[in-house]
Amino acid sequence: MPRYLHLLKSDSGALALPVIERARREPDASVTVVLLHGAAAPAFPPGIQVRRLAEEDLDYPGLLDLIFDADHVVAW
Repeated sequence: MPRYLHLLKSDSGALALPVIERARREPDASVTVVLLHGAAAPAFPPGIQVRRLAEEDLDYPGLLDLIFDADHVVAW
Protein backbone atom coordinates (compact mmCIF):
# COMPACT_ATOMS: atom_id res chain seq x y z
CA MET A 1 0.00 0.00 0.00
CA PRO A 2 1.68 3.25 -1.09
CA ARG A 3 1.64 6.02 1.50
CA TYR A 4 1.73 9.58 0.17
CA LEU A 5 2.46 12.64 2.27
CA HIS A 6 1.87 16.10 0.80
CA LEU A 7 3.18 19.16 2.64
CA LEU A 8 1.21 22.24 1.58
CA LYS A 9 2.23 25.83 2.17
CA SER A 10 -0.19 28.73 1.83
CA ASP A 11 0.03 29.30 -1.94
CA SER A 12 0.05 25.73 -3.24
CA GLY A 13 -3.43 24.28 -2.74
CA ALA A 14 -4.75 24.74 -6.28
CA LEU A 15 -1.58 23.38 -7.85
CA ALA A 16 -1.38 20.37 -5.53
CA LEU A 17 -5.03 19.30 -5.68
CA PRO A 18 -4.92 17.40 -9.04
CA VAL A 19 -1.78 15.50 -7.96
CA ILE A 20 -3.33 14.61 -4.60
CA GLU A 21 -6.46 13.40 -6.36
CA ARG A 22 -4.39 11.16 -8.69
CA ALA A 23 -2.56 9.62 -5.72
CA ARG A 24 -5.87 9.00 -3.94
CA ARG A 25 -7.17 7.00 -6.92
CA GLU A 26 -4.29 4.53 -6.77
CA PRO A 27 -5.38 1.13 -5.45
CA ASP A 28 -4.91 0.85 -1.67
CA ALA A 29 -3.15 4.23 -1.48
CA SER A 30 -3.08 6.21 1.74
CA VAL A 31 -2.88 10.00 1.28
CA THR A 32 -2.14 12.47 4.07
CA VAL A 33 -1.92 16.22 3.62
CA VAL A 34 -0.19 18.41 6.18
CA LEU A 35 -1.13 22.08 6.05
CA LEU A 36 1.89 24.13 6.98
CA HIS A 37 1.67 27.49 8.76
CA GLY A 38 -0.88 29.77 7.11
CA ALA A 39 -2.13 27.21 4.58
CA ALA A 40 -5.87 27.01 4.04
CA ALA A 41 -7.46 23.68 3.27
CA PRO A 42 -8.88 23.48 -0.26
CA ALA A 43 -11.84 21.17 -0.88
CA PHE A 44 -10.11 17.80 -0.72
CA PRO A 45 -11.80 14.70 -2.10
CA PRO A 46 -13.07 12.11 0.39
CA GLY A 47 -10.51 9.74 1.85
CA ILE A 48 -7.75 12.31 2.33
CA GLN A 49 -6.41 12.64 5.86
CA VAL A 50 -5.73 16.32 6.59
CA ARG A 51 -3.48 17.44 9.43
CA ARG A 52 -2.35 20.92 10.41
CA LEU A 53 1.15 21.76 11.66
CA ALA A 54 -0.06 23.57 14.75
CA GLU A 55 0.04 23.27 18.51
CA GLU A 56 -3.45 21.75 18.70
CA ASP A 57 -2.86 19.10 16.01
CA LEU A 58 0.60 18.08 14.77
CA ASP A 59 3.97 19.06 16.20
CA TYR A 60 7.39 18.82 14.53
CA PRO A 61 8.30 15.40 15.97
CA GLY A 62 4.94 14.09 14.71
CA LEU A 63 5.65 15.58 11.28
CA LEU A 64 9.01 13.81 11.18
CA ASP A 65 7.27 10.53 12.02
CA LEU A 66 4.88 11.05 9.09
CA ILE A 67 7.79 11.85 6.76
CA PHE A 68 9.71 8.70 7.70
CA ASP A 69 6.59 6.53 7.49
CA ALA A 70 5.63 7.75 4.00
CA ASP A 71 6.71 6.11 0.77
CA HIS A 72 6.36 9.38 -1.16
CA VAL A 73 6.77 12.89 0.28
CA VAL A 74 5.85 15.88 -1.86
CA ALA A 75 6.57 19.40 -0.62
CA TRP A 76 4.59 22.14 -2.33
